[in-house]
Amino acid sequence: MSEFRRVVFNGVEQTIAVARGRAVGRDGRVVPLDDVQHLVPMRVGKIACVQLNYRSRLDELGRQAAKAPTYFWKPPSCLNAHKAAVIRPKGCSCLNYEGEFAIVVGRTTRHITPQAAPAHIFGYTVANDMGLHDFRDSDDSGMVRVKGSDTLGPVGPGVVTDWDFRNKRLVTRVDGNVVQDANTSELVWDPYFLLADLSRTITFETGDLILTGTPANSGPVAPGSTVSVEIEGLGCLENRIVESDLPVSGFATGAAATDGISPFALGADAGA
Repeated sequence: MSEFRRVVFNGVEQTIAVARGRAVGRDGRVVPLDDVQHLVPMRVGKIACVQLNYRSRLDELGRQAAKAPTYFWKPPSCLNAHKAAVIRPKGCSCLNYEGEFAIVVGRTTRHITPQAAPAHIFGYTVANDMGLHDFRDSDDSGMVRVKGSDTLGPVGPGVVTDWDFRNKRLVTRVDGNVVQDANTSELVWDPYFLLADLSRTITFETGDLILTGTPANSGPVAPGSTVSVEIEGLGCLENRIVESDLPVSGFATGAAATDGISPFALGADAGA
């Protein structure tokens, strides 16, 4: 099992290998992880996300597992790195954390079986599929702004190869307090099935991501808080929430924490 991170160190962007708590640069120097600026650990073309893939989340929402998974997209422009700020637009109040792990595709993938999927996966990374649910009503089911707004796609800190996704603990914390505590044994559809299912009609390329869903207890987080998602064997992704100086413009349907949105944001209604 190996871990790779993309960082800026001494002004130079490079990929480093991390092993036994030590990071080694491409010139052989040991790189202190506290002294680097983390980047998104892979170059990404597209990001697919599965909805309602943890049994605890289904139970929380009073749902039964669907016969087949449903998906939505996050644009690459929303991607964000370990230790970077996540922006909540001024005037919004329902920015939710969603701790999960993501598949990193390793080669061109089209129309494969679940049994063939491991050979097409380069590795896995930690993700926080943040959602700006103030736009839940106006986005309807598309979630273009809910899930695709700038900075709402933190991933990292690295990519881990040969990670076994089975029976791994996932913990999300807000300011050090545990808010999600789950195990990947709760997954309804495993990563191999998800990649195979999507690739029946969509070609995936090296670096593309598939986010695998979040467990129960997604909830809103306020500016000034720090959110960390830690997954056994993958590491810990940490981001601080800040408020934008720019309010959401009112020239079109705007953001609003309506009665229909707030229950969802607290995990009491249908959704991802």
